[in-house]
Amino acid sequence: MTEPGKASKLSQQKVEKAGERVGQAVEQVGQVVEQAGQVVGDIGRDISRDIGGYIRAQREHAQVSMRELARTAGVSNPYLSQIERGLRKPSAEILQQIAKGLRISAEALYVRAGILDEKPASAVTDAVLADPSLTERQKQVLLDVYQSFRRENGDVPSTPTTEQHATEE
Repeated sequence: MTEPGKASKLSQQKVEKAGERVGQAVEQVGQVVEQAGQVVGDIGRDISRDIGGYIRAQREHAQVSMRELARTAGVSNPYLSQIERGLRKPSAEILQQIAKGLRISAEALYVRAGILDEKPASAVTDAVLADPSLTERQKQVLLDVYQSFRRENGDVPSTPTTEQHATEE
């Protein structure tokens, strides 16, 4: 038989060892959580840089000044600059205003920003969306007519377009 003092000393050592193991496990979990947070942060920064770079390229292609685009989008120059540099991630509403100012598809910006999944497009859809001489409304009407003809011919299931989903939300 073990003495009562010795038994409590052994129990205390077991508790201390178990405590050390729990402490190590908590530390490891903390490191994993920290790494996951860094990955998520990196992804968010990459998306912001991607959308910002895309907006800058579209603005330059359209030969629109940052000041002019900021005014038409209803945002400040510094905020638009931060978006273009990837420091800020704009909301869907701001993206829609920027798209109008650039006369490009809001859907393209939503896809770039990760708000919408990219849908398979046809050459006709791509051509309509890329045409800078059409307004957003004209583009949508053309695409709606095109989709209705395709549905009539049985080529496409009758579901609303992604653009319609984005404007309804």
